Amino acid sequence: MANVYQDPFRSFRFLVELEHGAAVVAAFSQFSGVKFEVEQLEARGGDDFRGVPERVSTLTKFSPVTLTKGVVGDEAFLDWLFAAAAGIESGPQFGVSARTINVVALDERGRRGIVWTLKDAFPIAYELAPMDGGSSAVLSESMTFSIRGVERRTNAPAPLLGGLIGR
Repeated sequence: MANVYQDPFRSFRFLVELEHGAAVVAAFSQFSGVKFEVEQLEARGGDDFRGVPERVSTLTKFSPVTLTKGVVGDEAFLDWLFAAAAGIESGPQFGVSARTINVVALDERGRRGIVWTLKDAFPIAYELAPMDGGSSAVLSESMTFSIRGVERRTNAPAPLLGGLIGR
């Protein structure tokens, strides 16, 4: 019985695209999801005779977003990730800007589903999982972003996944 090559990209269920779906730059199996909390302030209107406070929204705090068990397939995107950290002979590069990225959920047939647009995503962590040359494990990377906003869209276009990584 011959060994059959298993494409590791088939197990990925989340694609990462740069601004407005221009290019797929990475694929991951796990997405931490999005969490935000809205702080509120209690206030009483001047004409409120009952003494019942109203709630006024003040600050919104977004938790960092992490994509794990995946691989980055675009060198320019990887350069942007690394530019936020100290290099071998220098500190973080001045002027590294936040970017808008999309996290696209794929169904079991590789069709696009829900898209989360992460506004002002800024790389705050990167991890290359331990590798063992004696096992059949594939390269696995993780990355974490701070974000300043999120948008969720459904009914996205539904092309099949095929050869998108490294384009």
